[in-house]
Amino acid sequence: ESVDLGEIMFSLCYLPTAGRLTLTVIKCRNLKAMDITGYSDPYVKVSLLCDGRRLKKKKTTIKKNTLNPTYNEAIIFDIPPENMDQVSLLISVMDYDRVGHNEIIGVCRVGINAEGLGRDHWNEMLAYPRKPIAHWHPLVEVK
Repeated sequence: ESVDLGEIMFSLCYLPTAGRLTLTVIKCRNLKAMDITGYSDPYVKVSLLCDGRRLKKKKTTIKKNTLNPTYNEAIIFDIPPENMDQVSLLISVMDYDRVGHNEIIGVCRVGINAEGLGRDHWNEMLAYPRKPIAHWHPLVEVK
């Protein structure tokens, strides 16, 4: 039974010569409402994981009162080509709350050890270096 938490669209682009991975958070749609107003204040947090450890994390700006935010924000990680088969990205769509703590709306993973679309997207990016590859990804609950 999967709850519909919404979807996120982002592009992945890898420059092997520079060892630079660019994830551009484009937009989200149909996010689950987290606030009593029926909206959320979503932002996207991207964590670079290696062997399950978090090496770096970066986040986008917060978009107020929307379930369909548009970001168009690039998040860049420096990853040497020889390390590309050990890393994965955990993309979390979060709801910002001034009071209390920020809640996770949903997550998706991309990388060599991700499942399904997350792995396909990663492999497609590696197959076409220097070319941004964009896909929609369904958000899933945090296990």
